[in-house]
Amino acid sequence: MKITKILIGLISLVMCAKATVAQTDQQRIFSPDKKLELVCSPKKLTYTVSYNGKQVLSDSKLGLIREDDDFSKELTLIKISKPAMVTQDYTMVNAKKSSISYKAIQTTFEFKTDKGNWMNVIFNVSNDGVAFRYEFPEKNKDLKRITKESTSFRFLAGTRAWMQPKADAQTGFEHTNPSYEAHYNMDIPVGTPSSSSNGWVYPALFKSGQVWMLLTEADLGRGYCGTSLAQNSVNNEYLVNFPQPAEGIPGAAILPESALPWKTPWRIMAIGDLKTISESTLGTDLAQPALAMDKAFIQPGKAAWSWVLEKDAATIYPVQKKYVDYAASMNWQYSLIDANWDETIGYDSIAVLAKYAKEKHVGLLLWYNSAGNWNTVKFTPRDKLLTHQSRVQEFARLKEMGIKGVKIDFFAGDGLSMINYYRDILEDAASYQLLVNFHGATLPRGLQRTYPNLMTTEAVFGYEMISFGQDAANKAPSHSVMSAMVRNVFDPMDFTPMVLYKIPGVKRVTTSAFELATSVVFLSGIQHFAETPSGMSHVPDFVKTFLMELPNNWDDTRFIDGYPGQFYIVARRSGKKWYVSGINGENKQRDLSLNLAFLANKKAKLIFSEGSDEVNLKSKEITLGHDGKLGLSLKGNDGFVLVFED
Repeated sequence: MKITKILIGLISLVMCAKATVAQTDQQRIFSPDKKLELVCSPKKLTYTVSYNGKQVLSDSKLGLIREDDDFSKELTLIKISKPAMVTQDYTMVNAKKSSISYKAIQTTFEFKTDKGNWMNVIFNVSNDGVAFRYEFPEKNKDLKRITKESTSFRFLAGTRAWMQPKADAQTGFEHTNPSYEAHYNMDIPVGTPSSSSNGWVYPALFKSGQVWMLLTEADLGRGYCGTSLAQNSVNNEYLVNFPQPAEGIPGAAILPESALPWKTPWRIMAIGDLKTISESTLGTDLAQPALAMDKAFIQPGKAAWSWVLEKDAATIYPVQKKYVDYAASMNWQYSLIDANWDETIGYDSIAVLAKYAKEKHVGLLLWYNSAGNWNTVKFTPRDKLLTHQSRVQEFARLKEMGIKGVKIDFFAGDGLSMINYYRDILEDAASYQLLVNFHGATLPRGLQRTYPNLMTTEAVFGYEMISFGQDAANKAPSHSVMSAMVRNVFDPMDFTPMVLYKIPGVKRVTTSAFELATSVVFLSGIQHFAETPSGMSHVPDFVKTFLMELPNNWDDTRFIDGYPGQFYIVARRSGKKWYVSGINGENKQRDLSLNLAFLANKKAKLIFSEGSDEVNLKSKEITLGHDGKLGLSLKGNDGFVLVFED
């Protein structure tokens, strides 16, 4: 009898617990500072987001569809975990900060389908944003395939957007799109369709009232493709878009697939004012932590590069030797040799040049074609990196030659097989102590944290495009601001900036001070400078000294002021020295009133433009007052740099 009563009691407790979970209509999750609130409605499988009590994201969908089951509707809520603080500390050498701390409140919702399959939804809410991912916790060796995400982001009416269209696969130069190389559509109404059927790339920036939101993803793992936002967004609702069929290795997987257990990527939205967005590190906070590797060879730095202004004809031994001397004279760590070096110079002569460069304390970087039959690019070396065996053979040869890194170009897009190809290259390169730079490539999505030998990635309409025509040069000022404030927020960007003198065949519309400022404004693990030895000969000595002493990486970053597409001012610290740099993206005078209270009473050297010469750079000493306020006036398409004493 006693046993019966105990069993009845236990059954009643279980039934009550199930009823409590089943009746839960909403679950609120707050950021540590309580400014952000995410409300999940398990019955409807939706969520909303509010900032300072005002909703910025209305009912948005959760869920996905696997080939074997539907996880987007009619799920049974089994359990909601108690909100718990998650923390982590980590370091990086190719990011806006060297030491980073992450804190968030995490809550997990456990669901079950009618077929008995489990899916968890994990929410993280931090002071700078919200993130969530899906998890299949069961164990199963069979491959499961996801055919669709129901995930959506529904913005309020009146929200504005700053976004870049994603080019359709197999379009563009030698069928090399998509490569995230387009201008941004700025300050457009949400709901505006993309000009491409392939949607919009990450990061995507939105503004609702006075609240800014930056949307991206991280931690794809080896089971997920890269995604984007769909072309059409009916009722301001943006859906997650899978890659087009041609965005991968032909015959290999495009869509997500994995055995179980399996975690999908984090869907990330940084939220707050522009300072919060600009200083956020969510894109690496939620990336997979660094894999074990010998990090002694991972040295950030600056590089000379001939191709951007001198093109193919410069890829010959005498010119590349001149660029090695140039890098050495500027105290830069690297010199990059671009396409067709294997034919115009040859492996043996490159080995001789690498030995010469080593004596000058300069490391050589070599260009490669990613090859494969996904494009028709003929540039060489090609067909050297397609398999593990061929990569090992090539990378071993490079290590023996003394080569420090590789630039690999012309990938196919965001399909699963292509995402895994990036990872395969990085792992094999690390085994042979080679740094990596991806061009014609997708957004890294925090991959540089997982593989610290990934120094930078293009994924931007960069300086080589500006050098091709006047239209791109005319758009460069506002596009540079956009690239710095959106593309470069979480991931290193190989824009290859800075022409201080002339662009052959194109009239530069920016001042030399604007160009110089981009050396600080843009973040890249290796900063490849476009300026040539000839162009640098026209530059004042104090500018050369600035570039010789410019830090190779940063310990801290602070947003000072800015607005997407209009202007951007940022402060970066290396050791005890602060650099404050700004660019005006509009062709009109801008009068600035900067609040630099953290640098009050400090002396600085100001580098600015004055006059109408090709290189019109000047410098003067200034001292901030006790309030740290500084007024500056910039001409149209102008910039400045401040270097504060230790």
